[in-house]
Amino acid sequence: MSIRRLPEHLVNRIAAGEVVERPASALKELVENAIDAGASRIAVELSAGGVERIAVADDGCGMAPAEIALALERHATSKLPHEDIDRVETLGFRGEALPSIASVARVTIESRPMGAEGWSRVVDNGAVVREGPAALPPGTRVVVEGLFARVPARRKFLRSTRAEYAACLDVVRRLALARPEIAFAVEHDGRRSLSVPAQHDRPERVAALTDRALADNAVAIDFVRDEVVLGGVAGLPTFHRGVADHQYLFVNGRPVKDRLLLGALRGAYAEMMPRDRHAVVALFLDLPADLVDVNVHPAKTEVRFRDPVMIRGTIVSGLRRALDAAGHRAVQRPSDDALAMWRPEPVATVTMQDSQPRLLEQPSSANYLNDYRPTFISAPPQARAEPAWAPPPQTAEHPLGVARGQVSKTYIVAEAADGLVLVDQHAAHERLVLERMRRALAGGTVASQALLLPEVVELEEPACDRLEARGDELAELGLELERFGPRAMLVRATPALLGSADPSGLVTDLADELAAFDEALSLRERIDAVAGTMACHGSVRAGRVLSVAEMNALLREMEATPHSGQCNHGRPTWVKLAHGDIEKLFGRR
Repeated sequence: MSIRRLPEHLVNRIAAGEVVERPASALKELVENAIDAGASRIAVELSAGGVERIAVADDGCGMAPAEIALALERHATSKLPHEDIDRVETLGFRGEALPSIASVARVTIESRPMGAEGWSRVVDNGAVVREGPAALPPGTRVVVEGLFARVPARRKFLRSTRAEYAACLDVVRRLALARPEIAFAVEHDGRRSLSVPAQHDRPERVAALTDRALADNAVAIDFVRDEVVLGGVAGLPTFHRGVADHQYLFVNGRPVKDRLLLGALRGAYAEMMPRDRHAVVALFLDLPADLVDVNVHPAKTEVRFRDPVMIRGTIVSGLRRALDAAGHRAVQRPSDDALAMWRPEPVATVTMQDSQPRLLEQPSSANYLNDYRPTFISAPPQARAEPAWAPPPQTAEHPLGVARGQVSKTYIVAEAADGLVLVDQHAAHERLVLERMRRALAGGTVASQALLLPEVVELEEPACDRLEARGDELAELGLELERFGPRAMLVRATPALLGSADPSGLVTDLADELAAFDEALSLRERIDAVAGTMACHGSVRAGRVLSVAEMNALLREMEATPHSGQCNHGRPTWVKLAHGDIEKLFGRR
């Protein structure tokens, strides 16, 4: 078969397949063009999820008639004035978006520069069908109709109207996050679904476009390393979601979905949230243009860094530093579902006559006929009592308050100046032990405590092999092991921080943890996982009775320990019922 040149219309459709996958792809290109045109307001109108119609209007610089014609030619752009593709500073620069869209839809472009007349040009699936003067304010308006109407093979693979609309809305939301100085509005089938004014406060814009609760449950990121600046907002580890759709990443103002950045994000939150949950973040990475290549993907959603190791380290360090500064913070307010479970119950009259409950006779008086409820008599519940009369400390100094008691030998009840605090003693102490181990490792090695009688732990042979191969590294963590035959390990010492931990359970869990490791990774690189497993075995267990003094000591250490708002598995260690919440429960508000 001989080689031949493809016809122009087929070339355009192949190019369109690379750039325009669905309505959201076309919308992204159009909104990026509006941003690059210097717009301060961008309005988007959608019909049928963008399949039938997409309209994007802006108040940018506009185009003259000759520029409109040129913009519809392939590889024509105003965004590479110096032909230096390594220093791209605009969102769009390939010059193929408009002609690609126009080859698979009917496109109407109306534009007017300031101080000039407006002009319109209509292209229907690659063919110019009309052009002439147009009346419109300064700026540009692009309307895309019937996307893939003449390419049924592409159209039938589009998803439902609702799914396509959701993808379009996500595109606009991400671009609006990147450019808070621009006002955005979106209408779908005549209904306004998004509207944000121009703002100069980035955290305020992030909260407006993601979750209003994020403002009270996040930390600000402000980290600089060499020429790289990391900013944005990161949710507390206990403020998470079941999917990663609430993670917004930007490189030099460009929304990206980059594996390196997502991996760094997971590493920063490692061992601070459940593995099936995802952080809520909006991170903005700014660096010199020659340190990043944005031309590695047709849709420009992926980037390549000159020094990926440094970039990953910057993100992990910046996030960890901000989360460390958050101290003991957690999502303090219990969920609405949890509060809804509180219901008032009728309280029966209790009389101390005997230890067995019995039903009293109901008075026969007519006054009681309308309120017939059985009344029980029983002995009062027996509970441990201990003086705890100290006044609640000031919130600014001790926000977790002072201990008042213990429920189910598991939960500490404390009174703070601004509400009631409930603490999971096991989860809280687990985090405290982990942070102590981290500090000990930073100073060298973790002190070990020799067992009076070494304990033999039987395991499968591969598990013993893994533990034996990491013996020196485990010794740095205070755990001294020795091979004891093909299917057993001898435990000679455990980390002193763990106290009287169960050696058998500890070694068994560590063997399982090591099975998930890459052989190339050292325990130092996976210290959070290993130390977290150890800390779980050395923490105060649920079911242990604590004195008031022990409870208060735990509260004070939590206030002084980073990340104590969540345990090593990402669950919250404490919640607070503010005075207002308590008043609502009793109908006082």
